[in-house]
Amino acid sequence: MTQKPEYSDKVIALLELRWGEGFMSPGGAEEVAHILDGVDLRGRRVLDVGCGVGGVDVLLVREHGAGHVTGIDIEQPLIDRAAARADGAGLGDRIAFRRVEPGPLPFDTDSFDAAFSKDAIIQIPDKAAVFAEVFRVLRPGGVIALSDWFRGAAPLSEETEAWMRLAGLRFHLQTIEDAARAITDAGFTVLRTRDRNAWYREHTRAEVARTEGPQHRAQLIEILGEEDAERLIESACMRAIATAQGHLRPGHIHARKPD
Repeated sequence: MTQKPEYSDKVIALLELRWGEGFMSPGGAEEVAHILDGVDLRGRRVLDVGCGVGGVDVLLVREHGAGHVTGIDIEQPLIDRAAARADGAGLGDRIAFRRVEPGPLPFDTDSFDAAFSKDAIIQIPDKAAVFAEVFRVLRPGGVIALSDWFRGAAPLSEETEAWMRLAGLRFHLQTIEDAARAITDAGFTVLRTRDRNAWYREHTRAEVARTEGPQHRAQLIEILGEEDAERLIESACMRAIATAQGHLRPGHIHARKPD
């Protein structure tokens, strides 16, 4: 069953205002480069799981040399925006997008050389099934490089719970250790995990300061109205606190499908 869309034009506009045109999560091109540190995509067929509005996919081709990228997401408005972005960048022949339903991926076994995902798997409840499908569609020797929003091992704090409520999105948090085990259970060999909590602490502090500034606040009010703008600012503050507490821990995982 297709889920009700979560990313309205308003939500997309807000995410791009916070994190840059074409991006729906923090860090931009620099963070994409960190995720791919040590991974060579040159000339490779890449699957992007949770492509959003396509800014990452353009980077994978332009900056990281991917031969061809296929981006998938479950919401058609995101796919439409991503396709328009790729066409506008003159990369329509090297980037394709496809809306998928939750469940088995509509690709043949061994279809891709590499898989990538940036901060999208947090919204998928059955992560084991996703990793199993990515394993299937990767060729032997293929790699997966992903980032996601993970949690600490301790019970979630009130501020973390408040952030998830205020965000208005469906989140299914797990620890990076649990994610690595699920990836291993799917058949991969985990090569590396990297905790990015320290980086994100600084990022969230800067984001709160920017969000509370008069110019940014005015932009938020213009898009949302005053009540919803204040709610978003409160959400940013709760996210910063949750990160500082260690309950919200962005991280990276690299894994390889055995030959």
